[in-house]
Amino acid sequence: MVLSHGTGATAAALEWLGFRLAHQGFVALAVDHHGHTGSERYRAEGFLCMWERASDLTAILDDSSWRSQLGVEIDERVFVAGFSAGAYTALLLAGARIAFSQFEPGNPVKSPIRGPQEFPNLADELPKLSQNPVLLASWEGRRGSFSDQRFRRALAIAPGRSVLGFSQDSLRAVDKPVQIICGDDDTVAPPSECGKWLSDNIPGCGYEVLSGGVGHYAFLSEGSEMGREAAPELFLDRQGIRRTAIHDYVSQRAVEFFRGDIRGQ
Repeated sequence: MVLSHGTGATAAALEWLGFRLAHQGFVALAVDHHGHTGSERYRAEGFLCMWERASDLTAILDDSSWRSQLGVEIDERVFVAGFSAGAYTALLLAGARIAFSQFEPGNPVKSPIRGPQEFPNLADELPKLSQNPVLLASWEGRRGSFSDQRFRRALAIAPGRSVLGFSQDSLRAVDKPVQIICGDDDTVAPPSECGKWLSDNIPGCGYEVLSGGVGHYAFLSEGSEMGREAAPELFLDRQGIRRTAIHDYVSQRAVEFFRGDIRGQ
């Protein structure tokens, strides 16, 4: 089970899911996506070239060292789950392909923001980096395939607006089971705009919206007292929302979804 964090976060942001999956017999792996993670300085290239994140997860599967370090027998059925930008990553691995980057000038779906809260002026960085050979090489390859056939199923949690840049033709060609889970009070990635659009375009896609005032960041780990004081927008939920209960429920749904492959469902 390979996990992909959201914009500007770290692997630890999905510790809640990895921990619960491990207790159900899954091997859970996660990375910090270089240039797009809070574990290091943010890089505009990492935020603009989000398709590069898919290669991070492919690299995990290509590396055999962690298998021997675990010291247990591993079933080679591989699944992927991601939150927000991580959902975008999971869908790329399942076969989605890019028509437009979220902030490129020619994108017909105009973003209502200039960048995420972690990099609010991100769109302004694209012209500045237009001569950067590393960014140019990645940019020119953005419409290629990042699919990895080893990933058998994909769970997309609260997919963000970046998914609206996917080619509809590529979504209709996705031939792997995909499950989408969103929150009804998500104003960052409204389900009616993002999750529903995906479910309408991916054949046989499962789609569930959790009710009761579930916001975007309810799918992050619970915050400490210090975290709630420093970043209330990330760690404080609407009254009556128990983040632990949401995590328990989503984890159980994930187990059922991924075990469906093992049972041949």
